Amino acid sequence: MQKKWNIHHIKNSEVISELQGTLAVDETIAKLLALRGISNFEEAKTFFRPSLETLHDPFLMKGMNIAIERIIKAINDNEKVLIFGDYDVDGTTSVALVYSFFKKYISEIRYYIPDRYIEGYGISFKSIDYASENNYSLIIALDCGIKANDKIDYANSKNIDFIICDHHLPGEDIPNAVAVLDPKQSDCPYPYKELAGCGIGFKLAQAFCIQNGMDEQEVFDYLDLVVTSIAADIVPIDGENRVLAHFGLKLLNTNPRPGLKALLALNKQQDKELDINTLVFTIAPRINAAGRIEHGSKAVELLISDTNEATEFSKKINETNSQRRDIDISITDEAFETMDLDPITPFKKSTVLFNPNWHKGVVGIVASRMIERYYKPTIILTESNGMATGSARSVKDFDVYTAIENCSHLLEQFGGHKFAAGLSLKTENVKAFAEAFENEVSRTIKTEMLNPTVEIDLEILLDNINDKLIRILNQFAPHGPNNMTPVFCSKNILDTGYAKIVGNNHLKLEVYQPNTQLTKIEAIAFNKGDFLNFFKRNIPVDIVYKIKVNEFRGATTIQLLVEEIMPSA
Repeated sequence: MQKKWNIHHIKNSEVISELQGTLAVDETIAKLLALRGISNFEEAKTFFRPSLETLHDPFLMKGMNIAIERIIKAINDNEKVLIFGDYDVDGTTSVALVYSFFKKYISEIRYYIPDRYIEGYGISFKSIDYASENNYSLIIALDCGIKANDKIDYANSKNIDFIICDHHLPGEDIPNAVAVLDPKQSDCPYPYKELAGCGIGFKLAQAFCIQNGMDEQEVFDYLDLVVTSIAADIVPIDGENRVLAHFGLKLLNTNPRPGLKALLALNKQQDKELDINTLVFTIAPRINAAGRIEHGSKAVELLISDTNEATEFSKKINETNSQRRDIDISITDEAFETMDLDPITPFKKSTVLFNPNWHKGVVGIVASRMIERYYKPTIILTESNGMATGSARSVKDFDVYTAIENCSHLLEQFGGHKFAAGLSLKTENVKAFAEAFENEVSRTIKTEMLNPTVEIDLEILLDNINDKLIRILNQFAPHGPNNMTPVFCSKNILDTGYAKIVGNNHLKLEVYQPNTQLTKIEAIAFNKGDFLNFFKRNIPVDIVYKIKVNEFRGATTIQLLVEEIMPSA
């Protein structure tokens, strides 16, 4: 599938000049900063030198005063408190943080993770019944609850108070909880709106520290959990999240909690410099696997474990992830085969697949895999509790939530956001829904949305790549939404004659750019062996790449990670 290359351009040349002058950096760095919304020295200083002192006052968040007062009352009255959270990474890290922090001050405290298959997402009636039967008078809900109006009303009828800590978009009516902490509320003055659910839990604990004159280091010790949630939930890594992620990674690399340390050791990551990618591709899938295959409480057990328990818990989590991966691969292969055998697949603008035997815990992953291959708005459904239920994923710029909403007459339940959603419907309505969804997508999607785009920060010469550039690029981390790893493009590239295929169709190269200083740089292009003849025949190509530094036996070399190749114009 040919991808469109979109090279970003800076319109305000004055900003570039100011950044070059005040920071004494070259044009490449100045442009990269401008693309990230940085326009002056102070903003650049904050970007390059994160400080915990810049964290916002948690009491700026609407409802925080009331929440802390209610928790203090629970402590003074020796109430039983239940910590509730979702079964994904953000939810389980949130629960681990808030439970571990407050158990030092609340004698009767427990946590509750809903069963993905019995209770589903968010606050459940079952959890409220459990709290009532066991005399819990306060529930702190994390990473969910902002739309659970009926559940909160039910809890109120049983004299159970709720503190909601959520980061999702509210509905028109806010639940009638004792306190609702969500910076996305329209009347919440909190300056930063993009905290993960665990970030809201962190602010709750931080506020408790401040209110009681405690050393805030007590809550900073949980930043390894916060950065894990930031990475897994794919929230923007800018503003306050960037500070939390920066110091969370520092903690992970120096003194991670036993559960994470054991999981890293089990996956041979303990001696490596950990970054956001380590969390996204190594830690997050394993924590998520507990909720997908077994029960999310297993993830919390790992995250709150002591050194003696951590190794055993990490082994169980790792085994669960292996099961998840096998199931994921098997179902993905089945989905690919179904699509490839359907003669009208190429003519459809969407994908809806239903198989009652597929595992509910991985349908979202499979939908993402389908997007990678076919690049169409995709819904994968299975059968659960007599209903067709599943997950939707979208392509860039297409609002899949609205498309589903416009077919809601065929649905029993749905929710989500622009790029991902969950839904359930009667099995007899699946065919009609698939047709309605295809019609809706065909009516609203633009042709260009069905062609994947490669976002490129800058076009540069290979001569621009040097040790100073690398040193400054390293300070752009941690990377994530709103601060992705810089992606570059260079044109009219040739190989020195070194080009060869290694491994499973990967290209190993040594590239240079004619009519320049002939800088030669090693490069690797995964799954691009089909382009070998271009290099062997000295046909110039344009390449899209990221820059990496390899260290081996004390020596460092620069390497380009080539992601896209096409013949030069």
